[in-house]
Amino acid sequence: MEIFLFLFMSKPSGITKGRGAQQEVPNRFEKFTHVPRTDFQEFCHREGEETKVRTQYLNVFPKTVVNRVDSPDVGMAYSMNPYQGCEHGCVYCYARNTHEYWGFGPGIDFESRILIKANAPSLLEAHLRKPAWRAETIVLSGNTDCYQPAEQKFRLTRACLEVFLRYRHPVGIITKNALVLRDLDILSALNEDRLVGVHISVTSLERNTRRLLEPRTATTAQRLKTIEKLSRAGIPVNAMLAPIIPGINSHEVMQLAKSVSEAGARSFGLSVVRLNGAIGQIFTTWIERAMPDRAEKVLQQIRSCHGGSLNDSRFGLRNRGEGPIADQIHRMAKVARRKYFGDSALPELNKSLHAEYKTGQLRLF
Repeated sequence: MEIFLFLFMSKPSGITKGRGAQQEVPNRFEKFTHVPRTDFQEFCHREGEETKVRTQYLNVFPKTVVNRVDSPDVGMAYSMNPYQGCEHGCVYCYARNTHEYWGFGPGIDFESRILIKANAPSLLEAHLRKPAWRAETIVLSGNTDCYQPAEQKFRLTRACLEVFLRYRHPVGIITKNALVLRDLDILSALNEDRLVGVHISVTSLERNTRRLLEPRTATTAQRLKTIEKLSRAGIPVNAMLAPIIPGINSHEVMQLAKSVSEAGARSFGLSVVRLNGAIGQIFTTWIERAMPDRAEKVLQQIRSCHGGSLNDSRFGLRNRGEGPIADQIHRMAKVARRKYFGDSALPELNKSLHAEYKTGQLRLF
C-alpha cells in the first residue's frame, strides 16, 4: 500500500514543478503590499500546464554578517549566511519568515529572489580580527543553505572558508547539497587542526517524498555519497534527520539512521516539524495540492505534536514536540542511536589557535 501511495504521488496535480511554495504570501510588515493575481496560474494548474518562476539574484551589502544566536535550544552560538532566501525551496523551511525582514514574501519570493551578500568574506575577516573577539564556532548557515545553487556562481561560501582557514577559526557547516564536496581541499586543511564539522540534512529515503518536500535539492543518494566521501577524508559528519513530519517521513526514522550510519556519519540530530509564522499557510496549501488524500490527516498529526496548533514557540518543546506521536518519534530515535551509533559523537572543535593567528604575527616566521 505504501508503495502505491508514493507512486501515486509522483505526478500530483496542481503543483508548480521545481518550487516548494505554491503561492506568494503578503509580507506581514508591509502596510501596503502587492500580491500578483493568481488567475492565470490557477488556469494553468487546471489545464495541466506549467508556470515558470525565474530566480533573481539581488546584491545586498549588510554592515555585519556574523549573528549571535540567542535561542537556547538551537545548538549554536553564532551563525552567518552568505545568502538570504534559498532556491532549494523546502516547503517546511522555518527561514522563510526571515525574508519578510528584507521586504519580500515568505512564499515564492523566498525561493526565487535570492539576496547575495557579496561583501560577506570581508565582513567575516573584519569580525575575526576584532581585538575583543574570542573564538566560538560560527555556523554556515543557520538560516539558509550556504551551498544552494547560487554558490556555484558566486562562490561566497568558499571565500568564507578561506577566511576561516587563514585565521584558524572553527566553523560548522549545515547543508543538503553535494556541492560541499567541491571544497574538500579547504575542509581537509581545516580538519588538520580540528576546525570543521559538517552537518548533512537527510529528510527522506523515498525519492518522490524528497522531490516534493525539497524540489531543488540534491538527491538522497547524492547526500549519502557526500557523507561517505567526507567521512572517508576524516572530516566529522553529523546527519540532520530534520524535520520529521508525522504521516510523511516519520516511518523512516530507523532506516534513515541506519543509512547515514552506514555512510559514515558519527551522529545524527532530529526534530519534529513546526510550521511557524507564514509557513503554516504555505505548507497547508502545498499539502492540499501535493498529497490531497492524506492532507488533513498529516495536518492533524502535526497539531497533535504542538498542543492543537501547527506551531509551538516554547523553547525546548518547539522542535521536540509533545504528545503520543512526538514521543514515539523520539523513542525510535533513541533506539536508532543505541543500535547504529553507540557512543559515537562529533568531536569538539578547536578554539585555541585563533588568538595566535588573529594578529597575523605568525606569518613572519
